[in-house]
Amino acid sequence: MAGDMKGKVALVTGGGSGIGRATALAFARKGVRVALADVVFEAANRTVGMIKEAGGEAVAILCDVAKSAEVKVMVDKTVEHFGRLDCAFNNAGIEGQMAPIVDYDEDAWNRIIAVNLTGVWLCMKYEIPAMLRQGGGAIVNTASVAGHIGTPQATGYTAAKHGVVGLTKTVALEYATSRIRVNALCPGAIRTELWEAGIKKYPHMTQFIRDSHPVGRIGEVDEVAGAVVWMCSDEASFMTGASMIIDGGLTAR
Repeated sequence: MAGDMKGKVALVTGGGSGIGRATALAFARKGVRVALADVVFEAANRTVGMIKEAGGEAVAILCDVAKSAEVKVMVDKTVEHFGRLDCAFNNAGIEGQMAPIVDYDEDAWNRIIAVNLTGVWLCMKYEIPAMLRQGGGAIVNTASVAGHIGTPQATGYTAAKHGVVGLTKTVALEYATSRIRVNALCPGAIRTELWEAGIKKYPHMTQFIRDSHPVGRIGEVDEVAGAVVWMCSDEASFMTGASMIIDGGLTAR
C-alpha cells in the first residue's frame, strides 16, 4: 500500500485505456491530481470523466509521445494546470508487428522504436527539469518481461523494451543525488485493449501466452496499477534503477 499521496500531481501517458487508465484511477483514489495524456484525446477524456465522477481532479492532454514538441507541451500543460509534477508514469506504447526479422517491415520497426523507446526518452527529457525545479520526483517507465527475455517474432517490441530497461537504469544513476527516482515496470501478459487486439490478430498465441505464465492465467490491470502507485510513493524512497517484474511467474522458469 502506498502512503499518503494527497495533493501530489501525476502525469500518465497512455492514460486512455488499459494499465494507464487503471493507474490513473488508482492515483486519484489516493488523492493525487492526474494529467492524462493519450494519442486518442476522447479516450483520455473518458478517464478524466471517471476520475471526476469519483470526486477526483484530472485533466486530459492530447499527445503523441514520439513527437518531441507534443511531449514538451504535455509536460508544460501539466505544470501550468497543477503547478508542479511529482510523479510520471511513462506508459504509452504499441504492440508492433509480429514477424521473423527477415519479414519485419522497416517502417513498423521505426514506429515501434519511436513510440516505445524514444517516447520514454522524450518524456523523461522534459519531465526531469520540472522535477528538478521543485527538488525531486518519481518516474516509472513501462517496459515488459520482453525487456528481460527474448520474444520470437517481436524484434521491434523486444528491442524497445530492453532499451527502456537500460534507459531507466542510466537515468536513475544520472539523477540519484537529485532526489529523482526512476524505475521500470515489467508486466507479463495483462488483459488490456492492446492485448485483446493482439489476440484477435494472432489468435494462435492465446493458449501459448496463458501457458507461459505458471499461474495459469494472464494478469489484470489493477494487479499492476497498485505497484506503479507504490513505486511513485515515499514508501519506495530507496528504490531507483530497478525493474519490477509482475508476470505470474513467467520469468521465474
